[in-house]
Amino acid sequence: MDAGGVGGAGDSCFEKMETEEERTELLRDRFRLSVISIADAEAKKLGMQVAEPVVACIADLAFKFTEQLAKDVELFACHAGRKSVNVKDVILSAHRNDHLTSLLRSFSQELRDKEPKTERKRKKSSEKGETSVPS
Repeated sequence: MDAGGVGGAGDSCFEKMETEEERTELLRDRFRLSVISIADAEAKKLGMQVAEPVVACIADLAFKFTEQLAKDVELFACHAGRKSVNVKDVILSAHRNDHLTSLLRSFSQELRDKEPKTERKRKKSSEKGETSVPS
């Protein structure tokens, strides 16, 4: 037996975990770079300087907040019996911040107003008029 352990399904699971960790790290790095870029741009606009450790701390906090937000939104969708997240889940996630909730509702309404209007037809029940004979 080699030092790497037993082959088989366990290796596949380990590779999936490794890939997931790599994806998370890549996402965290890209997110952090975006936060740093935004912070630098805002500081320039205001004629300020922000220390690198402060920006790094803000980036880490923003990423952790976003991770928690994503988990909450996913749980809201799951609780509603859906496999995918929708706008209502995002609005619900902001329930502790009245101002943000109203902004999200307004934005959602603007998106709905821009969608082309389509008429939805109700499905007719195929059971109407049919009689079943017990066998």
